[in-house]
Amino acid sequence: MPNLKELSKKKVRLTGGHRMCAGCGAPMVVNWILKALDDDVRAVISNATGCLEVSTCLYPYTSWKDSWIHTAFENAAATISGAEAAFKAMKRKGHIDGKYKFIAFGGDGGTYDIGLQSLSGAMERGHDMLYVCYDNGAYMNTGIQRSSATPYGADTTTSPAGKVKPGKEQFRKDLTEIMVAHHLPYVAQTVPVIPGTPYMFDLYNKAEKAFSIEGPKFMNVLTPCPRGWRIDTATELEVVKLAVETCFWPLYEVENGVYKINYIPKEKKPITEWLKAQGRFKHLLKPENEHIVQKIQEEVDRRWERLLYLAGVK
Repeated sequence: MPNLKELSKKKVRLTGGHRMCAGCGAPMVVNWILKALDDDVRAVISNATGCLEVSTCLYPYTSWKDSWIHTAFENAAATISGAEAAFKAMKRKGHIDGKYKFIAFGGDGGTYDIGLQSLSGAMERGHDMLYVCYDNGAYMNTGIQRSSATPYGADTTTSPAGKVKPGKEQFRKDLTEIMVAHHLPYVAQTVPVIPGTPYMFDLYNKAEKAFSIEGPKFMNVLTPCPRGWRIDTATELEVVKLAVETCFWPLYEVENGVYKINYIPKEKKPITEWLKAQGRFKHLLKPENEHIVQKIQEEVDRRWERLLYLAGVK
C-alpha cells in the first residue's frame, strides 16, 4: 500500500478552481494518475474534447501545470503519439534531455467512439504512451447522449426510456478487451480511489505500473457522473463500489497477454443493487421490465465467467 503521508507531499499537477461539475469523477482520476509520476518527471498531456477539456482550460486560464494540448475530439491519441515521436527524434539529436511521460486523457465518447481509430493506430504503432479513458458512460458534456459505453437499458437524451423503448437497447462495447486484442504490454481496468475498500489504491498502483513499462499502455477507469447517472455526489463512490461488487466493472489487468483479476467479491451482488442506485435505470425496476433486468444480469454473468476463465480462475 502506498504511503499516504508521502503521497500528500507529491506535486499537484491539476490545480483546483477548474469548472468541472461538483462531484465529477474525472478530476479524481486525473489527479491520482498524475500522482503516480515521480516529481522529477515532466508530463506531456493530450486531451480529447469533452468535459475534462472544456472545463480545465478556458482561455486564457488553465488548471494544468504540465505541458497540455487539445486539438480535436477524435485525435487525442494521434496528437500525443506525434509529441512522443518528436521527443524521441529531438533526444537522438541531443536537442532535449530529461524524463518525460506522454499521456492522453479522453472520455468514453472520445475514446470508444469518435477517437477509436486514432487510439487503435497509436497503439498499433507502439508509441511509448499511456492512454487513460475516463468512462462515465455517455456524452455528458453535450447533454447526456448515449455512447457505445452506455450500459444496456440506460435512459439518455438519445436513448430515452418510455412506453416503446426501455432505454438503450445495446450492451456496452468492451473496449478494454479491444485494447487487449492489440497485444499491448499493459492494459488495465479500474475505478477511482474508494476509501475503505480492498481496492482503494487500485487506480494508483496500476498507473504506477503503467508508467514503469515501455511501450503503449491503456487504462479504462469507470468514472462517476452525478448528472448523467442521476446520483447524489455524497454517495457516488458507493455507486462505483457497487459496479465492482456486482462484477459489472471487474478490476483486472493484462500484462503481456497474461490476465490477472485484482479483486474477486466474496459474495457477488445482483446487478439490481447497482441499477437501483441510479436514476437513469429507475424505469427498469418496474415489474413489466423484470425481463430486461434478467437479461442484463445474464450478460454480466457471462462476461464475468469469461474473465475468470481467461485469468485461469475457472
